[in-house]
Amino acid sequence: MQLGMVGLGKMGGNMAGRLRDKGHDVVGFDFDPEVRDVASLAELAQRLPAPRTVWLMVPAGAPTLQTINQLADVLESGDLIVEGGNSHYVDDRRRADELRERGIAYVDAGVSGGVWGREEGYGIMVGGAPEDVARAEPVFTALTPDDGGYVHAGGVGAGHFVKMVHNGIEYGMMQAFAEGYELLAASDIVDDVPGTFDSWREGTVVRSWLLDLLVRALREDPELDGIRGYAEDSGEGRWTVQAAVDHAVPAPAISASLFARFASRQEDSPAMKVIAALRNQFGGHAVTRSTDDDSVQTPPS
Repeated sequence: MQLGMVGLGKMGGNMAGRLRDKGHDVVGFDFDPEVRDVASLAELAQRLPAPRTVWLMVPAGAPTLQTINQLADVLESGDLIVEGGNSHYVDDRRRADELRERGIAYVDAGVSGGVWGREEGYGIMVGGAPEDVARAEPVFTALTPDDGGYVHAGGVGAGHFVKMVHNGIEYGMMQAFAEGYELLAASDIVDDVPGTFDSWREGTVVRSWLLDLLVRALREDPELDGIRGYAEDSGEGRWTVQAAVDHAVPAPAISASLFARFASRQEDSPAMKVIAALRNQFGGHAVTRSTDDDSVQTPPS
């Protein structure tokens, strides 16, 4: 199958490589002239035979919206856009309606696999009309491992909704591993923390690819001295928590893991300052002043 790929970064470039390895003809566009096959979206459209299929792997938000708008001007009725970034499922539905007025079909595809996907395969979660999904199905199955990893989850928006929930679960799993690591490391009982995690990779109920990656990280840096305890979020954790609120679904683990990331960015927590001040006020408990680490304060009489 011939496919246009827009965005040839860490994910898009590896996906294009896997597709070529599987025998598909990929024409790629990127702003980096070192990796692209064509110099513009217009040239991309010219290189592809109609009806065209173009896959987007660009950052979510404004870059995706701008690229879709530009593609809509160079594609024709009967063409198909597959949005493989991390768009919000609500945006997918609106874009699909707008593109349908031009005769352009739209499919949303959540992609998981990171930098390992070219070798291991990707998880592909798709939303769209059955006839549109069927057109790109050879690409979906080429990207996934031989024994599974692909689902047509529902109509437009379902693919990114499923990927959003997937990432929310990922937040919770990572937070649980992180808290377990800190507890093991803080104890005076466990001498081999990296070896403990390594032993869990076989035969236990917590074995997983995330655990494999944690063991790999600990082999490289057993004390994690080379990493700051600062974690960003891609936005999908926030969307997952918001969706849980919208649907009245309790999601305490995912919510707590998101808030933990916010806490990681604070050098000195304002909330904890309030807690310290209140404990000092009602109970005379000691507080640590920023100008004197050893000072003990009591509340006014």
